Amino acid sequence: MKPTDDFTGNDDDLLPEYDLSKLKGGVRGKYLQRYRAGTNLALLAPDIRAAFPTDESVNQALRSLIQSTPPA
Repeated sequence: MKPTDDFTGNDDDLLPEYDLSKLKGGVRGKYLQRYRAGTNLALLAPDIRAAFPTDESVNQALRSLIQSTPPA
């Protein structure tokens, strides 16, 4: 059985059953500060990712590096 789409073909993503009066009063960036405080990501190159497959292995390597270098 082929699934059917309920879309009318326009580019509007907001479905007609949404009550627009409930969408008023939003605050842009309300949780941005909290998001930034809890997020610390780094994109690893494929060869680095192969050598350090888990978060813990990356953390151990970085801690080892920190301990072996003198403070700046």
